[in-house]
Amino acid sequence: MLVRAKKHLGQHFLTDENIAKKIADTLTEKGYNKVLEIGPGMGVLTKYLLQKDVKVTVMELDSESVEYLKTTFPIEHITLNTSNEKFNIVEGDFLKQDLNSFFEKEQTAIIGNFPYNISSQIVFKAIENREFVPEFSGMFQKEVAQRIAEKKGSKVYGILSVLTQAFYDVEYLFTVPPTVFNPPPKVDSGVIRLIRKENFTLPVDEKLFFQVVKTAFNQRRKMLRSSLKSFNLSDSLKENSIFSKRPEQLSVEEFIELTNLIDNQ
Repeated sequence: MLVRAKKHLGQHFLTDENIAKKIADTLTEKGYNKVLEIGPGMGVLTKYLLQKDVKVTVMELDSESVEYLKTTFPIEHITLNTSNEKFNIVEGDFLKQDLNSFFEKEQTAIIGNFPYNISSQIVFKAIENREFVPEFSGMFQKEVAQRIAEKKGSKVYGILSVLTQAFYDVEYLFTVPPTVFNPPPKVDSGVIRLIRKENFTLPVDEKLFFQVVKTAFNQRRKMLRSSLKSFNLSDSLKENSIFSKRPEQLSVEEFIELTNLIDNQ
């Protein structure tokens, strides 16, 4: 039986066992013993996670998929919306979860074959809860995966790149063709891994940093002295050479420097 209920969320179900195992093996299993899989669908990735020495929780929005998982895996290993030693199924929407309560302040890696149209939102929510997310890996639309991993100077380098790389070291691991999915998407997919930096606290005001990055890239074709004028830059500050650049020319460290200049003007 093929569960198709999540197509409306942009989900394409992985059918290649070798790729599923490769994605599961992107987990380092260092610094945590709990893993949350988002959108397990038919459990093709789940079964390889269950072979690892970690506690696995899967979070699935679609009730048909939940029923499929319950009938696919040995029932003695499954509880619904409760925890046991090895495997737990939660029926719910990751984007609506209070992760502070859900993680119970335990370090938890996140993994998944993420629905294309909400994958960026999933990353942002992980960043918001980075205190409890030491590692994050999985499959995205290739363009999104590249954007997350891209460095300055690229046309795809943007808000998602900077805000992710401020807190995580990002590695683009491998590309996945459409032929390993049912139904096949029209684009390639990419698998990436994020490992939280040891010092993941920004040396500047975090709220201001986010505002500066988002405002700069919202008008990415303009020089920063123009795109950031809403911050009431002084004339002397605008003479700093950094303000003659465009946002894609700035590294994460330079965005931190920029935020510090604006904060201290």
